[in-house]
Parts: sequence; C-alpha cells; structure tokens
Amino acid sequence: MPKKTASADGQYFLGFDGGGTKTECVLAGADGRIITRASGGPSNPVRAGYTRAWFSLSDAADAVLKHEKITTRQIRAVCAGIGGAARAGVARRVKAFFERGYPNAEVQVTTDLDIAHEAAFGGSEGIILLVGTGSAAFGRDASGRSARAGGRGPWISDEGSAFDIGRRAVQAVVLADEHRGPATAISGRIFELQQVRNWDQLSEMIAKNSDSVFPKTFPLVAQLAEQGDAVAREILAGAAASLAALVSSVARELGWHDRDVPVARVGGASGCSKYFDAAIDADLKKLVPRIVAVPVKTSPAEAAARLAVRLGNAEGHAA
Repeated sequence: MPKKTASADGQYFLGFDGGGTKTECVLAGADGRIITRASGGPSNPVRAGYTRAWFSLSDAADAVLKHEKITTRQIRAVCAGIGGAARAGVARRVKAFFERGYPNAEVQVTTDLDIAHEAAFGGSEGIILLVGTGSAAFGRDASGRSARAGGRGPWISDEGSAFDIGRRAVQAVVLADEHRGPATAISGRIFELQQVRNWDQLSEMIAKNSDSVFPKTFPLVAQLAEQGDAVAREILAGAAASLAALVSSVARELGWHDRDVPVARVGGASGCSKYFDAAIDADLKKLVPRIVAVPVKTSPAEAAARLAVRLGNAEGHAA
C-alpha cells in the first residue's frame, strides 16, 4: 500500500464521535486547537446500518469542511470513535470508508468508549460510565489493562440506557392500559410524543426502527419523574441500579478493591435529570463506596480530534 503524502497545506485533523442517536465531528488545526464542529445523525452501523452511518459521517464532515473552505485532501489524519467498532469487522469497514474519503489522511477507528475515556482521563486510569442511546462501563488502569461491561446492543445488554428506559416506559403504558400495572402519566403523553394516533401506528414505528422511538421517550420519563410520577421514578431507579452494576463489574475486573475509584459519566442521557443523576449517584456509592467523581471537561469528539493530531504528527515524524 503506497505511503500517504499530505499536501503542503494539509494541516487539518478530524475527530468523530459516532453513536446510536447522533454524530459529532470536530475539525482541529495542527496545534490541536478546535476550529469548528458540526453534528449529524446516527452513525453506529450496528444500530443504524452502514448506509445511514455513511450519510451521517459524511454530512457532519462536509459541514465543517465547507465552513472552513477546505477539501478532503487537506485532512492529514482522522480519528473516529464509533459505537459498534469494538467488532473488528465494523472497524475495518469504517476505516476503509474514511480512507477512501480522505486519501492523504492517516486513519484510526476505535470505539466511542475509548474516546470517552480519553476525554475524561487522557492517559490516566479511571472508569467511564456511558449513559446514552446505549450504555456501558469501560475502565483502564495505570498499566494499560482494560475492562468493559455492557454495550452489547439493546436486546441483550445496554441496561439503564435511554433505549432501555424508553422501552420500559412503553411497556409500562401497555401494562397500565391492560389493567396489569399501575396508572402512569406516561400514558397520556406517549402518542403525542411519538406523533401517532394509536397503538397500531406506534407498534409499526417500533418494528421499523425502534431507535427512533425508545430513546426519544427518555426525556419524557425524566420529566415525569421530576414531577413525582411513581412509575417513571421506578423505571429510572431500576436504570440507575443497572448502571451502577456496570461500573462495579469493571472495578472488580480491574481489581480495584479498598482504593479510590475515579469514575466519569458521559453520554446524552447523563446530566438531563436531577432525579436520575441522584439515583445513579446513590447506587454507585452503594456498590463502589470509594468512588471519586471526575468531571468531563472535553467532549469525546474533541478528544478524538486530539488523537488525530497525535496520529498525524507521529506518522509525519516516522516518514
């Protein structure tokens, strides 16, 4: 394979954070300074499919390139943290997509968990708890050893995620409708939220694309929990317990007993509800008594852009 050669003015770097609901793309200069950013649709190929993922990644990247009036040939390196990329086949296909689109760029494809960990801890040790469309915990110790729990997809994993919470909310409405469960204010809001008139239409939407229904329901559950709805609160309490269990699993795998455990929370479903956040905090404290909360000051997409700068500079020095 011929060595890539950047053009004289090819001093730009792209970082991507691609998940099940949205994609963020960040453009950085040679000094690592963030120049501009843009968002796109979902780009986890396992959930959205490859075609939709390609469109989302392309739309977000095209927006930042157009804003700065630069071309794909001026991109020196790309780092993309993509949901689903823990699967080797997915990572290969995503990498090939970027290599075709950016002929002068070095390309690194990793997982959304890796760039989230980079955003929170840089090269230091710690555990990140991802609470987004999906959910997972990922940790790395000082020696570089890593452990992971969750994040295996909505039907067998992702407990406590926005998808899981939304699915349980719709299920609670069904149970209430059939007098098999307690009444909930979710019942009076679900059809309007999803812009449907009846169960037939909602069921059809779920069958076609459940990711367009269940994660969208999470903010409603969070809002009603804040207002005191008992069913909404029970759903969020169960989700919080599941998320804390993910962190506890990773801490045990890393052998972090009787010591401080740095934990950072990332993802679109984190920080949206005081009730949910408090429930997560309480359950984490029960299972990981010496937890140390670490604030995340950099977005995963910005961390990916920094990794792209590092990648491009390393390859340039090697050349």
